[in-house]
Amino acid sequence: MIALIVFGAVFVFALGCSIAMLFAKNAVHTALFLVGSQVALAVAFLLQGAHFVAAVQIIIYAGAIMVLFLFVVMLLGVDRSEVLVEPLPAQRQVALGLGALLAAGITYIALTSVDLIGADRTQALAAINRDPGNVLAVARTLFSRYLLGFEATSVLLVTAIVGVMVLARRVDSVTALSASTPSSEEREVA
Repeated sequence: MIALIVFGAVFVFALGCSIAMLFAKNAVHTALFLVGSQVALAVAFLLQGAHFVAAVQIIIYAGAIMVLFLFVVMLLGVDRSEVLVEPLPAQRQVALGLGALLAAGITYIALTSVDLIGADRTQALAAINRDPGNVLAVARTLFSRYLLGFEATSVLLVTAIVGVMVLARRVDSVTALSASTPSSEEREVA
């Protein structure tokens, strides 16, 4: 009974954060609402008995990646007005179509009650977590079979962040330089 109440509260909190994230005007507020949604997702994982996934959700996503995202957003400055011209004119319609397709797929799975584990969920969960354990199996797979992809992704993310900072600082320095350089009319007056 308590698990059902906690699930209901987590669902309302996650839904509220998700809706607030869609309508937030500030990028920092959007990121903080996303962190709230990720924490609610971690609590839902705990309710399902997936302790490792809940810990990864908090440590990796709500912790490291969102802090990094907030750092980059705050470094680039959120006080600037943004251009409201869409560079890709059809992207909104494509996004709405793909979102509707995703919602239809989720609704189909929910309505047909696709059960991927089987009839006896407690035995299936115990079988997944038995020796050597789910955490150990994930660690062995991640750091042996997928090590190159794991490291390539981390290098790619760091390179992208450094590139964004360099490009943002270059635009700021060009703007500052053009503002401090007197125009030809100002030089003639002097």
